[in-house]
Amino acid sequence: MDLLQFARGPALTWAATVFVFGITWRLVGILLLQRSPDFSEARNATSWLGAIKLIVTRSWPRREFRQRTLFAQSVGYIFHIGLVIIVFGFAPHILFFKALTGLVWPNLPSAVINLTSAITLAALIVVLVRRLSHPVLRLLSNFDDYFSWLVTFAPVATGMLTVAHFGARYETLLAIHILSVALLLVWFPFGKLMHSALVFISRGTTGALFERKGASI
Repeated sequence: MDLLQFARGPALTWAATVFVFGITWRLVGILLLQRSPDFSEARNATSWLGAIKLIVTRSWPRREFRQRTLFAQSVGYIFHIGLVIIVFGFAPHILFFKALTGLVWPNLPSAVINLTSAITLAALIVVLVRRLSHPVLRLLSNFDDYFSWLVTFAPVATGMLTVAHFGARYETLLAIHILSVALLLVWFPFGKLMHSALVFISRGTTGALFERKGASI
């Protein structure tokens, strides 16, 4: 079995299994957490409105903090949106999802994907430089922060190299790209990347509690 066969077969299958199991384990663990009963009288019965409101309002910095946080949050949005476009807009990725689920949708032009990939890589580099240069962020950062950055950066970078046929044989580049995706899948449920699956759950839960108590969001 050569490297590409290993990447496409056992490595990707094993990584996907860990990914699904890990996310399920994390979500079930959260749902089974013991919660203290709330005996206070509910101020508002439509707590789901508070959940939606907090998800929306916390998706952009508050006016009081906007000047200090706008740049960092904007860069974050850039690479998150870029990743979504790359994953779900690139034709080979769509073919992979079709083989996996049977679903298919129109792909974006290659020029759009290439430009998005370059912008996403640039945004990720800005994020890393800011973390390394900001004294507070540097102090708070740990292995999880840097490794999560690496496993996010690697698939985009290796994907661009694969499309460009730059640095090695196409088969080797493709194998390395798939292996980098496999590493991302394995790490996702157990590192800070899991915030992608939990951020709206946590915000919604907080918003529902605030709404029930009649607190201002």
